Amino acid sequence: MTMMKAPTSTSYSYLILAPVAILLLLFLLSSLNRTGAGGGSDGLGVLCARRAVAGHPAAAVSARAEAAEPEPEPELSLLVGILTMPKRRERRDIVRLAYALQPAAQGARVDVRFVFCNVTDPAEAALVALEIMHHGDIIVLDCAENMNDGKTYAYFSSVPRLFAAAPYDYVMKTDDDTYLRVAALVAELRPRPRDDVYLGYGYNMSGDPKLFMHGMGYVLSWDLASWVSTAEEILARNDTLGPEDLMLGKWLNLAGKGRNRYDLKPRMYDLSWDMDNLRPDSVAVHMLKDNRRWATTLRYFNVTAGIKPSELYHLP
Repeated sequence: MTMMKAPTSTSYSYLILAPVAILLLLFLLSSLNRTGAGGGSDGLGVLCARRAVAGHPAAAVSARAEAAEPEPEPELSLLVGILTMPKRRERRDIVRLAYALQPAAQGARVDVRFVFCNVTDPAEAALVALEIMHHGDIIVLDCAENMNDGKTYAYFSSVPRLFAAAPYDYVMKTDDDTYLRVAALVAELRPRPRDDVYLGYGYNMSGDPKLFMHGMGYVLSWDLASWVSTAEEILARNDTLGPEDLMLGKWLNLAGKGRNRYDLKPRMYDLSWDMDNLRPDSVAVHMLKDNRRWATTLRYFNVTAGIKPSELYHLP
């Protein structure tokens, strides 16, 4: 594996896309649309909602009514970053639907974002720009695409700066082959402290009594993510390269951080080869590597309840 020079902690910014002309043009169009729809620039997360208001009078009335009655402050907030790659558009569409059709986590603000590194292919860059304009749920980091050569560090070290104006209580890293049951996770987080938290599928390495959290998905409290973004010792040791879940556990262990560790086994687990180990109290199901495994999981949790393929309309 080619070793990549460790990125500096100040090199990341929100939506730094590949330097190709078509991408820049589309991104500028996105910015114009976002401003024209409602003024201001409070982020891509509201882009789709604003377009709905602009295009439908009834939606505009509903939006004004909601604006007149501000929602109560959430009990907790969670950012879910799904690490993926630009070319996996079909997977992102499946994951978007899987999360959109889940019941809301009551009393919580949960934002789901797809995360990948610089988009260097011109065709991919144009398609990613269209996704950003339509969905507003992508973060592109200033790094070369990789799995274990610093991408997770790039993510956690960028988040505190990207969302400094509206920080979260917790930041999660997960993958695009993990189905996360958001309400179940929020229920686990609700009674936990809001600082020094490291939560996920725990395991031990080399006799170390301190748990490492499996890369299928783990949560850091905001203070730990902020620490990662400023911890010069991580870069000094070149500790961004290697299995990302082990590296993150190592950072915390060496610094004496993450004292509030919570192991969610057996509610977080890998889906078996025969797909026969799903359980109703699941928090996260990992190893959904193809559409068949996604379909089996979604059927089990009744995401597709009431839909019978035999009753679907077919074109002649």
